[in-house]
Amino acid sequence: MQRNKFLDAMILTELEDAVGRENCSSRPIDTASHSVDFYWLSRMWADRGERMPEADVVVCPKDAQEVSKVLKIANYYKIPVTTWGAGGGSQGGALPVAGGILLDTKRMNKIYEVNTEAMYIECGTGAIYKHIEWAANEVGKATMHYPSSLTCSTVGGFLAHRGIGVCSNKYGKIDDMVLQMEVVLPNGDIIYTSPTPKHAVGPDLNQIFIGSEGTLGVITKAQLRIYDQPEVRRFRGFLFQDMHGAFQASKELLQKFKPSVMRLYDEAETASLIKKIVGVEKKGAFMNIAYEGVKELVDVEEKILLETFAKYGAEDLGSEYGEKWWKEKITFFYPGHMMDIPQMFGTMDTIAPYGKIEEIYWAMKNAIETKYPFAKFIAHFSHWYEWGAMMYDRFIIDGEYVPQDPVEALKLHQDVWTTGIRAALEHGGVVNDHHGVGIKLGRFVKEQYGPAMQVLDGIKKNLDPNGIMNPFKLGL
Repeated sequence: MQRNKFLDAMILTELEDAVGRENCSSRPIDTASHSVDFYWLSRMWADRGERMPEADVVVCPKDAQEVSKVLKIANYYKIPVTTWGAGGGSQGGALPVAGGILLDTKRMNKIYEVNTEAMYIECGTGAIYKHIEWAANEVGKATMHYPSSLTCSTVGGFLAHRGIGVCSNKYGKIDDMVLQMEVVLPNGDIIYTSPTPKHAVGPDLNQIFIGSEGTLGVITKAQLRIYDQPEVRRFRGFLFQDMHGAFQASKELLQKFKPSVMRLYDEAETASLIKKIVGVEKKGAFMNIAYEGVKELVDVEEKILLETFAKYGAEDLGSEYGEKWWKEKITFFYPGHMMDIPQMFGTMDTIAPYGKIEEIYWAMKNAIETKYPFAKFIAHFSHWYEWGAMMYDRFIIDGEYVPQDPVEALKLHQDVWTTGIRAALEHGGVVNDHHGVGIKLGRFVKEQYGPAMQVLDGIKKNLDPNGIMNPFKLGL
């Protein structure tokens, strides 16, 4: 459809009727502020004086009913819709690259219920996650979902890209914490997933929409599990002489019990970030462990931990370093500690079984540092399972090696990512573990799935035949 100024003005009046004139804006200050998130390319583009693609209008619905009205309008006129939480994403998943409507969810921030009998919080997906944690704390509970961005990201943002927090080893990822969701489909229908996440009534609808990054609809409400606060939470720092020993020790430990936190840093990150933030100045690979729960059980777990790690030559650093790590766990990402422009950087998180994750680490490190001698590759392993581990790996290129021309900088950034992700895929990893795919990595989704991609394509075409929902994201 060919749009024009007159038709755009007519559409704007319909959107204002749907959400209220005060919650609908096409002012340049609003469209511009919703065009850059934490995706490096979007920030670089703006830093170089270029304008990122902007939405035609920003709408702020308050609930599923208003979202439904917006999507019905968008479907009728075949206007792209991009859902925006708090703008903390790193993959460009919330960028309105096709223009159209930017649907800002932050008015949907109501906490509807804190149910200590059924042990869940029901809330709007526009709520900042820290507010959900505070609501749980007020009744003596906790969400146990502590990602580094919990103070500046929404519930919907974590659901959209299948996020994860530092206590995932014991409590799981965000998708393990959801009981039921309210979702608005692209045609405006409001649906509810099953009242329980475990059943035999076909596929789990939660898992179709979690991780779909706004391409299949808009999640507007969720019931999230809450937990009793642990009676005790203990920390222990260890120093391994090599990564292989650390992997073997971790694999054995997880066959015995699940610590809440396990963070293993390679020698490069131990010598830089851990030295700076935690104060470890010894050579080796630093690991922090947290274990928590009923005191009697924690005492037993501590004994098993010390005995297991001693078998692999780990130096016991006691609780001081671990406690400091916990206190500073978000500080790592604050200005002054986190990489920033003019540096070029990225986090290529992947996950694989134990037999492959160490191999992937060396393959990615060698591929990037060989092709780009001016790049530094560092990593830590932050989420563990009985069957494998997740690698939180980064490349860092100092500003002197980053082209000033925005197109050339974009090409270098894309090429580094291609080198790293292809190395991960070739050695048994996946495109991404928990930061999502967005527009940054969409081109790799078909490479990961091959013929299986037709399943995702089929769901997309059935639910969103007009292709209005978050175009060019997730490879859809």
